[in-house]
Amino acid sequence: MERVRTRFAPSPTGRMHVGNLRTALYAYLIAKHEGGDFLLRIEDTDQERFVEGALEIIYRTLEHAGLKHDEGPDLDGGYGPYVQSERQKQGIYMEYAKKLVEKGEAYYCFCKKERLDSLKQVVAGKEISIYDKHCLHLSKEEIREKLDAGVPYVIRQNVPNEGTTKFEDDIYGTIEVPNAELDDMILIKSDGFPTYNFANVVDDHLMKISHVVRGNEYLSSAPKYNRLYQAFGWEVPVYVHCPLITDEEHHKLSKRSGHSSYEDLLEQGFLPEAIVNYVALLGWCPTDNREIFSLEELVEAFDYHHMSKSPAVFDIVKLKWMNGEYIKAMEDDRFYEMALPYIRKAISRELDFKKIAQMVKTRIEILPDIPELIDFFEAVPEYDSGMYTHKKMKTTEQSSLEVLQELLPVLERQEDYGNDALYGLLTEFAKERGYKNGYVLWPIRTALSGKQMTPAGATEIMEILGKEETIARLRAAVKKLEN
Repeated sequence: MERVRTRFAPSPTGRMHVGNLRTALYAYLIAKHEGGDFLLRIEDTDQERFVEGALEIIYRTLEHAGLKHDEGPDLDGGYGPYVQSERQKQGIYMEYAKKLVEKGEAYYCFCKKERLDSLKQVVAGKEISIYDKHCLHLSKEEIREKLDAGVPYVIRQNVPNEGTTKFEDDIYGTIEVPNAELDDMILIKSDGFPTYNFANVVDDHLMKISHVVRGNEYLSSAPKYNRLYQAFGWEVPVYVHCPLITDEEHHKLSKRSGHSSYEDLLEQGFLPEAIVNYVALLGWCPTDNREIFSLEELVEAFDYHHMSKSPAVFDIVKLKWMNGEYIKAMEDDRFYEMALPYIRKAISRELDFKKIAQMVKTRIEILPDIPELIDFFEAVPEYDSGMYTHKKMKTTEQSSLEVLQELLPVLERQEDYGNDALYGLLTEFAKERGYKNGYVLWPIRTALSGKQMTPAGATEIMEILGKEETIARLRAAVKKLEN
């Protein structure tokens, strides 16, 4: 196949898992790196797992992440329909399953549930079922009689008991499996719908998919795919299996982690571009070990041959760091727009929110960090007067009281409450009295915020609070220290 064509084929079953997002991203990057096509195909043949609204989540997530598809249910490129239930209605899968039956590569199975249950066995503590090819030996007359009578059936793949099946994966190399271990998997279910595996092979061929990206949990079924391609006489696409994504405890990333889906991460204050950047590194490493990439830069740099076989650990601490780097680099106007709802959660009074946003921009990793950093602008929290003691600043409760008492009349006379004017006033005050700047500024900042750590210095806080509120808070601090 000359043109690179990849696809993302999610099932509409709820929020998009981080692993599915990575599959979509890698498929997108492989296609775009080579100037090829990225397709969206909806796999909804498992009707029992369908979740209302999940289709909208798929479209929204891809758009939000910047993964624009070239073909899909809403963009017909000549290979549609791109929804499997619609393809099923056209009889595509049954047509190709019957072709395999004619070639002896598949067969009708009429076995009832009771008989199939009797074939189950426990191996290494796990219940498995290997079909015994009972219906393979039915005569054409017996098959026709049952079909005419409307006896429920499935169509199974006919895998030989002898020999082995080899599979080539661009990441994991050659995988060889004894045919005796391969079950005669169902291709068409009793409701007429294709199974996931069979529909994938048929659709990938008909849509001319050149590279198939999927999780390595599907490696075990890969040999069966090869047998289907061989049975049809079709060219096998390049398979790229991605490593498992685990949590920090090295367990498969699940809903219990609280950050297993793209929407979970958005709700926790992560930026789309940071999520996409981080997810790209879950199993792939650039040759120069670079970490920060825009989507366009990922397209340029991505080479799937540098993917890892080892599980990728989803490190939420690392993602927070990366998100913080994206926030620092963000344009001020965009950051203000995104930060404003979080600022308003903490502050109801009218203050200069743009200046407050600038204060926190370089001090946060995720947007929900904002309220806790700035809530003192609304009101000074209860705090222990021991906070006025600082060894490095050489301040004590008593020295802080004395400084604040001396400063109050000076600040009451001051008219200009701009940051520069206030800083000049306070440093001059410290110089005249032989104090270090911190000896003066520490008590003020403590009095104004009631916190040991603030996103800005004393004079920046004073400028935002204004003269009246600053004086009121300093007087309250003096009373606290006097008592």
